[in-house]
Amino acid sequence: MNTPERSTHMREPVPDHEQKRVALSYLNEAWAEARMDGVDGDCLAQACLFTALAEFVSTYGEEAAATFTEGLAGRIRNGEFSVDLPRQ
Repeated sequence: MNTPERSTHMREPVPDHEQKRVALSYLNEAWAEARMDGVDGDCLAQACLFTALAEFVSTYGEEAAATFTEGLAGRIRNGEFSVDLPRQ
C-alpha cells in the first residue's frame, strides 16, 4: 500500500492539492482491489459517481451540486477526464 499511515497525532494542515493526491491514491487502490475481486468497472464508476454526488449534496446542498454538475458535460468534451488509466 502506497498511502500514508493513519495517525492520531495532530498534524499541520495539509494543502488541498496534497489531500487530493492522497485521496486519489486511496481511490486507485480501492478500485484496483475491487477489479481484482471481479467487480465490473462500469458498476464501480456508477457507485463512485453516486457517492461523490451524495457527498457534494450533503456538503453544499442540492442546488450547488446541480450547478456544479451542469458544467461537467463541457469539461468531459474538452478532455479533462481523458486519462490513460491502467486496465486490470
